[in-house]
Amino acid sequence: MLVAQRRDALLDRLRRDGRLVAKELADELGVSEDSVRRDLRELAAAGLCQRVYGGALPVSPAVADYAGRQTVAVESKERIARAGARLVVPGCTAIIDGGTTALAVVRALPRDLRATIVTHSPTVAVALAMHPTVEVLVLGGRLFKHSVVACGAAAAEAAAGVTADIFLLGVTGVHHEAGLTTGDADEAAMKRALASRAGDTYVMASAEKIGAASPFRVLQVTEVTGIITDLPADSPARRDLLDARAVLVDAD
Repeated sequence: MLVAQRRDALLDRLRRDGRLVAKELADELGVSEDSVRRDLRELAAAGLCQRVYGGALPVSPAVADYAGRQTVAVESKERIARAGARLVVPGCTAIIDGGTTALAVVRALPRDLRATIVTHSPTVAVALAMHPTVEVLVLGGRLFKHSVVACGAAAAEAAAGVTADIFLLGVTGVHHEAGLTTGDADEAAMKRALASRAGDTYVMASAEKIGAASPFRVLQVTEVTGIITDLPADSPARRDLLDARAVLVDAD
């Protein structure tokens, strides 16, 4: 089998099974494990998979740029957002992450909501200006343009002064083994800093993020209060998350 054919076969298997195990593939294809690992490195460099220990996982479409993500899994994001918005109750202090799902949460909030919302996303802050009785606290720092959020030391220091009831967390990958992941190390650190300042953290996991992975882990699936998802009851990914002791919150 030619190298190009082998790599096509690996991608077909990844689409079918949702993961690749290097040792198993080497035995099946009759090549060395080093050859398979080399193939996976090349595929990962091309953005076609996410390498993990022992193999590879699908790469999340949520690593696309901000404009591109606005048209991905729109209906799923809206369902997730409505469920997340219901957790922001009157009188609470809530942290809302950045990204397209976070913006959908803001759109789903009642116009007469009285609450305090903390965010490190300028776009979320601007959207909240349309809610006259919401107090908005914006955390500043270096702008990470992929998600249009503030990151870095200044943002993390500002987050340390916050105490919130709930954090609605956005990630690019949700996987029962790889955990909750994102594509930038500083952004992952900022998300952890925000999670540490909230009594409860809920992950907003729209369809395109489930079963996918990105390079930097934010938290394990068991380190959050719940994962808001619209996975069908018979979904293998749902079963995998439950087996990993994740708490799932069903969106409507």
